[in-house]
Amino acid sequence: MYAGIAAADAARLLTTALEAHDEQGLGVTGEVDLIAAGKAAGFMAQVAARRLGARLRRGVVTAAAPPNESRRGVRWIEAAHPLPDAGSLSAGRFALDLAARPERRHALLVLLSGGASSMLAVPASDVPLGDKLDAVALLLRAGTPIDRLNAVRKHLSAIKGGQLARDAGRVLTYAVSDVVAPVENDPSVIGSGPTVPDATTFADACGALEAAGVVARCPRSVRAHLEAGRRGARDETPKPGDPRLAGSVFRIVGSRHDAMQGAVAAAVRRGYLTVTVHEPITGEARMAAQPYACRVEALSRITSRPVCLVSTGETTVRVVGDGRGGRNQEFALALASRLDGMDRDVTVASAGTDGIDGPTDAAGAIVDRETVHRARSAGLEPPATYLMRNDAYSFFEGLGDLIRTGPTVTNVGDLQVAILG
Repeated sequence: MYAGIAAADAARLLTTALEAHDEQGLGVTGEVDLIAAGKAAGFMAQVAARRLGARLRRGVVTAAAPPNESRRGVRWIEAAHPLPDAGSLSAGRFALDLAARPERRHALLVLLSGGASSMLAVPASDVPLGDKLDAVALLLRAGTPIDRLNAVRKHLSAIKGGQLARDAGRVLTYAVSDVVAPVENDPSVIGSGPTVPDATTFADACGALEAAGVVARCPRSVRAHLEAGRRGARDETPKPGDPRLAGSVFRIVGSRHDAMQGAVAAAVRRGYLTVTVHEPITGEARMAAQPYACRVEALSRITSRPVCLVSTGETTVRVVGDGRGGRNQEFALALASRLDGMDRDVTVASAGTDGIDGPTDAAGAIVDRETVHRARSAGLEPPATYLMRNDAYSFFEGLGDLIRTGPTVTNVGDLQVAILG
């Protein structure tokens, strides 16, 4: 697990990508302005700043906890995730101003990582930030997939969906991707695609609200703005083929596959037969755990050798209870009953590579064939009871089986590692 997270280190991934490009390492010449946003923004910006040196003119870096870095012309702004705050708004406005300066004749370098959608935010002029937050929170609680969530974010925004790069000229974007589906590493979804064309529409955004069943609970300004856009009374985001984005180049520097490769390499060094699941683990966490359990059971029957099963992805949680937890904890909890009493030692860990699983201090949880037995001995209720309350955190905390890594300043989705002894 830890080897997989280390392999997804954003600073290392960006350094490797920069070294692979031209002799100046950036694919651009002359002076450069910088915009970095997301959980890994601080460290990615440090890498770029060291390589640019005096060529770096101005910039803004926004992250949950930016490093204590001082560089003339570069602002470091702390912002929140998964919902934007005043810092997100300040950073977004500064970035728009930086990108649209008419006197700028040099390139704009944009560095994106997981969380950028929240940390770089400028709502549409007729939608208050609080109303946008309420709408996004409703969608998150409903377990809305990231592509639908971002369609709404883009159409309630003045910066997402290609709008940051619309007037910027030459733009080079490097991104560490946490997007696993429906189109893996989709540039238009990473950070809600501030520098690339947006194929989604106001109609798609309205459809996302309808699919989540939250239209009636959304703030009036949100409904009015999106409906006006669907009627054609609002300008759409830049679409594929828009000449204003002709000078924008996008490169992926890291993804979930880096985490998988790191975990597999560590398992091989320890003598395990390794099996990699290439398709992402997606869908509602408690449901995704069932086919995963079937895969583990099948492996147990196929070979008696020690096996390490490695997979990645990103599930969702439909919140119906008042408990605590996150998608990785809920995934592990749903596995507990399936692994109970297996005739072979099996241990499964599931964790977010960013070190954060839902609104908790845990990255995920670990579960094995003795989990249910140990829970019963500890006086805990059955796993199904905790699942009904969305309270996986309390279950695993009672067993001491939470995974706590602390923030890792990267994010390539979730990592699952199963060991069959």
